[in-house]
Amino acid sequence: MRRSIIVTDLTRFSNPEIVCLAGLDRRDGRCIRPMPYLHTAACRELRLAAGAVLAGSFFPALDAQGPHQEDYWYTGLRAAGTCTPSEFRAALRRGLFPSIEEGFEVSLPYRQKYIPFGHPVRRSIITISVAPARIALVANPDKPEQIKGHFVDGAGRNFTSISLTDLAFHSQAAERGARNDLAGLNAQIQSQHEVLLRVGLSRDYTAPDGRRGYWLQVNGVYTFPDFPTGIRVGRHESAHRQERE
Repeated sequence: MRRSIIVTDLTRFSNPEIVCLAGLDRRDGRCIRPMPYLHTAACRELRLAAGAVLAGSFFPALDAQGPHQEDYWYTGLRAAGTCTPSEFRAALRRGLFPSIEEGFEVSLPYRQKYIPFGHPVRRSIITISVAPARIALVANPDKPEQIKGHFVDGAGRNFTSISLTDLAFHSQAAERGARNDLAGLNAQIQSQHEVLLRVGLSRDYTAPDGRRGYWLQVNGVYTFPDFPTGIRVGRHESAHRQERE
């Protein structure tokens, strides 16, 4: 089926040659993750960034597993322009959830950052609204090149040290971190009227201590009225393994 999707998630991997992309259907708001993952070179050719519009034929993946029901096979991808910041914001808010637990339909013990393997989950990406004063980006003290997020969701639940996998925003954070300026980036975020987060779940992963499940990660950080645009796949090629707890 031919669809046009607004790109909302560009997630980095340990392999810098591939990118996980997801977007929202312009017509019905359906979340679509094109599979197989796109090569970085193809993303550069399509000039993909948050807010870009991608057209193509998309078919539900018959082998979609666990919560990753947004997986769609695709053919004939082509760039179809860029949406406006107001359309991007409206697309995100169309599927807004009030909290992490409501979005993923799960009750999480205190400080738990993953959904156990086998727990029924119908989706792997949600959008939540976060008060600008209640989000902060921090460097991993053990691996300073890795950026994590602390935030409080709409239910007042505090989430700490959630991996930031947003390809473009991490580039901004990494640049500022190299100049010891994450405080400046946080001040910029906290000066905004609204912050919308795309929060995703990893694929099935077993931590070294044996905990197995789908781990929370911040796929996208979007601020309004100053919508961050202009950083595209390929401008910064460095990547690291998506960290789990």
